[in-house]
Amino acid sequence: MPAPQTSDTWTARWPTEADTEAFARRLAACPAIADATLALHGDLGAGKTTFVRHLLRALGVRGRIKSPTYAIVEPHSASDCPLMPAGEVLPIWHFDFYRFDDPREWEDAGFRELFASRGLKLVEWPEKAAGLLVGIDADIHIDADDMDTSHADDPPRLVRMHAHSGVGRALLEAARA
Repeated sequence: MPAPQTSDTWTARWPTEADTEAFARRLAACPAIADATLALHGDLGAGKTTFVRHLLRALGVRGRIKSPTYAIVEPHSASDCPLMPAGEVLPIWHFDFYRFDDPREWEDAGFRELFASRGLKLVEWPEKAAGLLVGIDADIHIDADDMDTSHADDPPRLVRMHAHSGVGRALLEAARA
């Protein structure tokens, strides 16, 4: 059962992937997304990367969108992003820290500079970089609804979003729309 709504928390149930896409489109329409850092939580197969793909498509990213599981980070550019001034590109970084286990890699890979730069940062498995990540605007938790056995091959998702900043609260309002 979803947690009760508070001013800084939003919960929902996504019965289908179309619901995931609709949520991504609502966030993509919010100007605050252009400089947000979102931490994505959930087990393997929960739908984090599926959500990211829908969000990036809604922001105008073209071409293949793959999971950064082995690369740790995949850069993207949204050259057709409706939120950006004409001719300006929205930089996006999709991180997956599932295989991250050496904090020295944080500095060596230049992650500090990436997180300090402008643009959208999407972080899967943020707990693996605990103590290194700063400035998370919102946490999004995605879990399979295992209690619903009517869709055994692809169960509905239970989703909780919690805002930590003004940017996060703006995105939370967009989620509620």
